[in-house]
Amino acid sequence: MFRVQNPEEKVRNCESNAAPKLAKMPSKKKRRRPESERPTIHPRNKYSETRPDFALLASLYPSFEPFVFYSHDGGRPRIDWTDFNATRELTRVLLLHDHALNWWIPDGQLCPTVPNRSNYIHWIEDLLASDIIPKTNASGGNVRGFDIGTGANCIYPLLGASLLGWSFVGSDVTEVALEWAEKNVKNNPHISQLIEIRKVESCEDGPSMEKSHDGESVSCESKIELSACAVREEVDPLPSASFDLHSDANKRYNGPPILLDVVRDGERFDFCMCNPPFFETMEEAGLNPKTSCGGTPEEMICSGGEKAFITRIIEDSAVLKQSFRWYTSMVGRKSNLKSLTAKLWEVGVTIVKTTEFVQGQTCRWGLAWSFVPPVRKIVSLHVAEKNVMSFMLE
Repeated sequence: MFRVQNPEEKVRNCESNAAPKLAKMPSKKKRRRPESERPTIHPRNKYSETRPDFALLASLYPSFEPFVFYSHDGGRPRIDWTDFNATRELTRVLLLHDHALNWWIPDGQLCPTVPNRSNYIHWIEDLLASDIIPKTNASGGNVRGFDIGTGANCIYPLLGASLLGWSFVGSDVTEVALEWAEKNVKNNPHISQLIEIRKVESCEDGPSMEKSHDGESVSCESKIELSACAVREEVDPLPSASFDLHSDANKRYNGPPILLDVVRDGERFDFCMCNPPFFETMEEAGLNPKTSCGGTPEEMICSGGEKAFITRIIEDSAVLKQSFRWYTSMVGRKSNLKSLTAKLWEVGVTIVKTTEFVQGQTCRWGLAWSFVPPVRKIVSLHVAEKNVMSFMLE
């Protein structure tokens, strides 16, 4: 998971997680994008034109008031972004004040930022509303989403249900996450019927025996290998960049199931979404000293980091195919987009879309793909209007 920077900070770190630079080589100077073309917050985001008013919130919610302070020159009120209690209380009052949601998480769990998570919801709304791939009535007209690793905060199902009336399955593996996600759902009875919290049975709990495609009993680990074989059988590998699922074994994801063994037989979803573990170690996750948004090891890290985690989603999607109209994930490192996109084309997707999420001085990227044949020709990026650079379906 990632830590969100204070919108007031002046140092931009969009590429702070990028791989270390090699020795400088002669190259063409990269053209800096004009300020007018820089991506912004999603136009339908509640905070796109008016940022949260800390002074107003402090006056309305006494529990938030102790965390708000003012600079000596009478500038804009602020909070200490390195204080987990402050960031958690801000999220709580924003969800209550702007979304009528009752919410809380225990100490140490990942604390989401509301504007950033809303950006992701609205981007998926754009994908579903576009006419790139045909619409289906599999869910009877009601949009149904799957949140991979919903966490104790359960933020995406809560926002999607309250903003747009979507229904969700939110999955997770730890008892604390499942317990508090359930509490956050039940504490909002006006949308609770729209959200199901589903426990992921970890392979570490014991070898679960299930039926494979040919009727043979296989263990959880064997089923993962079967899914890899299914990818190879259905896709001709590219000669220049073959999709070797067994290469670089130390960088492969080896955690609990993500989609396979969690999505049930016959289930259909309009989309899945994911805020993946961005890091390989907790030391790497704590490099930003200017924010404190919490996060457990299960939320923040995995073997191979976000690249390995999203690769497993890609592998699962190659088996589930059109069980989802859109598969999506947030990406923390822009440098990973190229290799992940290459893997998507190798497994036979019909379309890939990307976007850039911006909140304050922090950048993240969205990656979406589908196995549904497109119904229209995609317009090239260079002919798109410059005033919709942010959140365009690139």
